[in-house]
Amino acid sequence: MNAMNLPEIEIARFNMVEQQIKPWDVSDPRVTDALFAVHRELYTPSSMRAIAFSDLEIPLIMPAGDTHQTMLTPKMEARLAQALDLKPDDCVLEIGTGSGYQAALLAYMTRQVTTVEIDARLVTFAQDNLRQNQLNNVTVEHGDGCKGWGSNEYDAILVTGSLPAVPDSMKYQLRIGGRLVVVLGQAPVMTAIQITRTTAASFETQSLFETVIKPLVGPHVSQFKF
Repeated sequence: MNAMNLPEIEIARFNMVEQQIKPWDVSDPRVTDALFAVHRELYTPSSMRAIAFSDLEIPLIMPAGDTHQTMLTPKMEARLAQALDLKPDDCVLEIGTGSGYQAALLAYMTRQVTTVEIDARLVTFAQDNLRQNQLNNVTVEHGDGCKGWGSNEYDAILVTGSLPAVPDSMKYQLRIGGRLVVVLGQAPVMTAIQITRTTAASFETQSLFETVIKPLVGPHVSQFKF
């Protein structure tokens, strides 16, 4: 894409991809296509839209109050999406919906996304954002997804907040060949990992990169043990 003769907001989007995301080892064209197609500013709280393309975590402050949650940085959202190695016919589970933007990126690349959010204010915010942007292949559920969600199996699972460990119940929601991407550890040392289910009872784990993000919110998180 050539940035010349584009509206100012599209130049900002172009610069986000070229200056923040591609230099952070995001090269999958499916991901970069999604970043251009899904308008991040439309999933950002209206008071924060001026910084929608900035390399920072944007606070999710609702009219009903501060959720104390944030949108991940654009480069983190893109890197996590790339790590899922998504295919057009995949069904995806996301734990931690936030504004709905990450789910929208995943939905652009796949057949169906189920996303789970524990904060009712964010459930409403994400549902409104997805509906207004005509994303019809995303279902937003309200609840605690720290140990997984429901009984379905998925081709890919993304956890958008860090965990101290991955519960077995979440891993076993992967179909054989499915990939789970999560950030593990405690600040200041965390690692993004990809877990692939190779057989009915076997999993392979690959360390991807070191980072630090906020912990996943939920009463069950503190019960996990290494």
